Amino acid sequence: MSIYDKIFPPKKYTLDNGKTVEQKRSRAPIYVILVLLMSYVSIRVTGFDPATLAKRGNQFFVILSRMFPPEYGYFSNIVNPILDTVKMSLLGSALGSIICLPFAMLASTNICKNRFVVAAMRLIFSIVRTLPTLVSALIATFIFGLGTIAGTTAIAIFSFSYIGKIMYEEIETVDMGAFEAMEAMGFNRTEAFIHAIVPQVMPAFLSNSLYNFEGNVRYAAVLGYVGAGGIGLILNEQLGWREYPNVGMILLVLFVTVFIIESVSRYARKKLV
Repeated sequence: MSIYDKIFPPKKYTLDNGKTVEQKRSRAPIYVILVLLMSYVSIRVTGFDPATLAKRGNQFFVILSRMFPPEYGYFSNIVNPILDTVKMSLLGSALGSIICLPFAMLASTNICKNRFVVAAMRLIFSIVRTLPTLVSALIATFIFGLGTIAGTTAIAIFSFSYIGKIMYEEIETVDMGAFEAMEAMGFNRTEAFIHAIVPQVMPAFLSNSLYNFEGNVRYAAVLGYVGAGGIGLILNEQLGWREYPNVGMILLVLFVTVFIIESVSRYARKKLV
């Protein structure tokens, strides 16, 4: 008997017919021990100090309290930046989602039979997905300058990798009957894909694209820290000047905007299911 069996012995039950059965042992204790061990190693490596968090953590709420009540007179300065944030999130999400479709097609093993091409496409998605959005936004500001073009580019790059991975996994689960029938009728693979596969994955594509757009509105608020335009630019500015009531107004407008977009998107996604 192993040490694990001695510590966590299996439960035995006797049936009416006299037979004894053993309940399958849970592996939860092993997982709990592993999580605790990894947490301990992470604390040691990162230098995280719970005592400092307990001592200074209340300062977060002190700063947060200075943001409320917000400065309502600052609203006029937020309108254009929040519209820029929504516009670059919408455009970036749409561009990334559309551009990724042919790459997702080539990354699907049931559509593309060339293993090298499939591996290359998946590698592209993996590389782009590991690139932080802030880094891609910073690179874009060097290329296009400060402003919403850089933010739109960064969001498009993220959307390309995010939606692309979801879509090639979705494509691999579709019914291939119609696709194979159209190939037998003389259609090439691209035409068969458009007419047989796209209608099957379109609801999932639209739903995931809407969800991605919701998230991008929130992420776009951070891109202003590297000069990529939108509401993040004035958010960084007001935080630097310690104008906390203005920051509170910015956060309030951002919250309302995200809430409206999420509500509309949630309703649209339900209609697509």
